[in-house]
Amino acid sequence: MKLIKIILIGFLLAVAALLLAALVLPSSYQVERSVSINKPKEQVFSYLVLLKNQDNFSVWMALDPNVKKTYKGEDGTVGFVSAWQSEKDEVGTGEQEITAIKPGERIDYELRFIAPFASVSPAYILTEQQAADQTKVTWGFKGEMPYPMNLLLLAMDMEQMIGDDLQQGLDKLKVLLEQ
Repeated sequence: MKLIKIILIGFLLAVAALLLAALVLPSSYQVERSVSINKPKEQVFSYLVLLKNQDNFSVWMALDPNVKKTYKGEDGTVGFVSAWQSEKDEVGTGEQEITAIKPGERIDYELRFIAPFASVSPAYILTEQQAADQTKVTWGFKGEMPYPMNLLLLAMDMEQMIGDDLQQGLDKLKVLLEQ
């Protein structure tokens, strides 16, 4: 009986230590990836500003060829919403809305995930002219893990998990636009 009591106290102390650690751990993360595309900035931006074009290079949409898509508004303008619904958990259900456009430079989005988990995250795409016919494209994503779920950030490498998918999408975009 004494051994069970010691084990229980040890377990409770470990849980308390984890919960205290979660108080001081970061609860947010940001991931960015970039690629250089051998096309003029104006041409690259005019392709990227159309949210429907993301389906051509997004890793996530490629995971389910049967994903159901719906759209609201005028593509390439603030307020345009692209929604998706998939039976596959890797794709899930959610929507993405264009929240701001700085012509030729930046497109901001709000990602609203509904299933398999609910969350809201900002994302963005930046374009930067490197040479007359070369454009750097940066795709970024920000996320939050509220207390005490932020403990998962210790075990999950968001930089690699999300970053690898962003890079794969950017590499596909490069091939697509340089054809």
